[in-house]
Amino acid sequence: MKVAVVGATGLVGTKMLQVLEQRNFPVTELIPVASEKSIGKEVTFKGKAYKVVGFAEAIAAKPDVALFSAGGSTSLQLAPEFAAAGITVIDNSSAWRMDATKKLVVPEVNGNVLTAEDKIIANPNCSTIQMVLVLKPLHDKYRIKRVVVSTYQSVTGTGVKAVNQLMNEREGKEGEMAYKYPIDLNVIPQIDVFLDNGYTKEEMKMVNETKKIIGDDSIRVTATTVRIPVMGGHSESVNIEFENDFDLSEVRAILAAAPGVVVEDDPANQVYPMPLNAHDKDETFVGRIRRDETQPNTLNCWIVSDNLRKGAATNAVQIAEHLQSVGLL
Repeated sequence: MKVAVVGATGLVGTKMLQVLEQRNFPVTELIPVASEKSIGKEVTFKGKAYKVVGFAEAIAAKPDVALFSAGGSTSLQLAPEFAAAGITVIDNSSAWRMDATKKLVVPEVNGNVLTAEDKIIANPNCSTIQMVLVLKPLHDKYRIKRVVVSTYQSVTGTGVKAVNQLMNEREGKEGEMAYKYPIDLNVIPQIDVFLDNGYTKEEMKMVNETKKIIGDDSIRVTATTVRIPVMGGHSESVNIEFENDFDLSEVRAILAAAPGVVVEDDPANQVYPMPLNAHDKDETFVGRIRRDETQPNTLNCWIVSDNLRKGAATNAVQIAEHLQSVGLL
């Protein structure tokens, strides 16, 4: 299978190459693609060096699938050109997520919505992906009324510039700032820009994307998203109100059986999910599972996942794997 990775030299693009290799996706020909300034650079895949090509050359090569991680404006411009050439695009930016004509997919949750007509498929926001993996099986059983989520998000979600800022601050060095404020020994309660309603774009992504992926507009979601000085992944404190009551042991069993979810919930032995342990893994981890004692039918839990893997690269590759498994690729 011919596979193009658009944005191959970036943080997520590099991770996509790693995930394609580790999951042994059947790549017969790799086409690494990037902007003009990166053309001619080399990336390594399965021990072999590949030269980065431009967009026009990539389209002319007619890959079967193109994994995009090159930013929203690039996706808006180029994804339709790839799709027009018959190439299936799986896009990691926010460009197409809320487009009513495009599917927003987490394969374990709603991979069944994909058809042969879907040539541009949207990869959801990283913090949404890990949350819906936990929400969907519980929604199927108990019906979710309302979700209150606070996130603790890794600097890797911003990119290399933010990682460098954290490392520079940790070493006491001057350098380029990804954020307005220091991030080391600090938390920043803003991810993306503020909107007219006082919420950030990231917060509203979680609200709107959750409804679209689960396929239920009646679920009420409110979010506060926060950047913290960690590397391994995003964490979320999630409060879920159901229509129906639940049994905690049944909740744990449902989550343990959910695809892509690992239950780490043994407080007596201080076992719970942490970014340190989620780093470089494809699963989403859930723990601190307990009843909210302030109101009926309400659950608290703690969800952690590597945002560069399941939150971005792995989910995109899994979409391609799903398309292949059902004969759409």
